[in-house]
Amino acid sequence: MNKAIVLVSGGMDSLITAAIAKKECDEIYYLHLNYGQKTEDREMRSFRKMCKFFNPKDIFVVNISYLKDIGNSSLIDENMEIKDFDGSGEVPTSYVPFRNAHLVTIAVSWAEVIGANRIYIGAVEEDSSSYPDCRECFYQAMEKAVDLGTKNETKIKIITPIIHKKKSEIIKLGVELGAPLELSWSCYKNNDIACGKCDSCVLRINAFKKAGMKDPIPYAIEIDWGK
Repeated sequence: MNKAIVLVSGGMDSLITAAIAKKECDEIYYLHLNYGQKTEDREMRSFRKMCKFFNPKDIFVVNISYLKDIGNSSLIDENMEIKDFDGSGEVPTSYVPFRNAHLVTIAVSWAEVIGANRIYIGAVEEDSSSYPDCRECFYQAMEKAVDLGTKNETKIKIITPIIHKKKSEIIKLGVELGAPLELSWSCYKNNDIACGKCDSCVLRINAFKKAGMKDPIPYAIEIDWGK
């Protein structure tokens, strides 16, 4: 029996990862973390809608706002501006230092309690924004650490099903799985209408264009979906 915890942020990658987990597992549990991000309220609304759509057995919402106290990320620091996409390939200011490690370790603690043997996370390495904690080697190392740091009978796999897919491929896969793309939220700046200019928005817009589709969410700028 595959019993899985899925890290669901409310974003598009986590939505499609949730759809994959739903197909592959017997029981699913959703973990959502609030860490003081500027779009925390909007992400929570998306998460709640995804829960209603996929109907997990249980959900766990965790507040780790201490990441905001640590700071040094434009996602959580009010004194830092979220910059527009620049295509430099450098780690953007929106990178939250070692955030995904916090997410995974909390999931592991919950997994030990409920007896889950899988943790799904929608990390993307090849077509992301150069975030170091989205690399496959990081999750391979985390899985080894989990094995060493848990009870002998605990066996947990960290599943990253879309880590080597392009964003456009992820969108197409989501359509194939019937995932409600309109429920997801990717914008780093706004809570109402996506800005269309931040790193995450630009990656999402370009991915929909490459997939030959129009994004079902609204944007604050005019977008030619034909190009």
